[in-house]
Amino acid sequence: MSPTLAIVVPCYNEKEVLPNTAEQLLGVVRGLSENGLISQKSRVVFVDDGSKDNTWEIIENLCKENPENFSGIKLSKNKGHQNALLCGLLSVKEFADICISIDADLQDDISVIDEMLKMHSAGCEIVYGVRSKRNKDSIFKRATAQGFYRFISFLGADIIYNHADFRLMSKKALDALAEYKEVNLFLRGIVPMLGYKTGIAYYERKERLAGESKYPFYKMLRFAIEGITSLSIKPIRIITMLGIFIFIISLGMIAYSVFQYFHKATEPGWSSLICSIWSLCGLLLFSIGIVGEYVGKIYLETKQRPRFIVEKKS
Repeated sequence: MSPTLAIVVPCYNEKEVLPNTAEQLLGVVRGLSENGLISQKSRVVFVDDGSKDNTWEIIENLCKENPENFSGIKLSKNKGHQNALLCGLLSVKEFADICISIDADLQDDISVIDEMLKMHSAGCEIVYGVRSKRNKDSIFKRATAQGFYRFISFLGADIIYNHADFRLMSKKALDALAEYKEVNLFLRGIVPMLGYKTGIAYYERKERLAGESKYPFYKMLRFAIEGITSLSIKPIRIITMLGIFIFIISLGMIAYSVFQYFHKATEPGWSSLICSIWSLCGLLLFSIGIVGEYVGKIYLETKQRPRFIVEKKS
């Protein structure tokens, strides 16, 4: 019996690309269904993350025109890409055997969905869509992205290099994901924690069809900080080691000052004093800021607020 596939598409202000996206994904679902690779009950599920344009109206019209292959979920307000994606994943696990998540701009190559399904048939519970190269990115974006992956790996987080949120997950993997209750979500780091047999499908990322990227630099920076502080406590350990290192240096400086004093070689050291004050104050503020990030996350987790609220479905 062919498995039921759900394609989850988080959307935020995607009115320019949504009609084309829906048409292409519908073609994928129908083609796979006709070839007997997936069940005819398979569908595309759009999750509207509190869009300010008429994205939800477009989704409703798509569902009315083709209720067999399209479904829609509208969140009560914008909760961020990760929460919208999680909402879709947890919603479809009730009826789908496998799920594929993909962004609405379809920069991820839908032609590799075939390969993902074959890997699942071969026993993979999770298949990651991974970019084979970044030639189309600007030098700045390529450098910052590669730096982020290396840095977060150095901090101990287990993430897939050049992988975003284009992935296949089986029902077993989705059930395991549902056990993770944290409010501060970074699915790229959580999914590898699930274990299970995994596979990688390589592809080349396309240009965006229309509209603007929903991840400008400041959002990418915030997303990177969220990922680092959600997955690893190594920054706090680095602060501890740095504190010990500075303490050892300070002991050496005290001994040196006493030695200089008894040898009558002391002179006013305005420059060194000012540099020391500024550097130590900066280090202290930076360290307090990192600790504050973790304290803030503990605060949010203890509140146990809902990660998303579904307003309506279509």
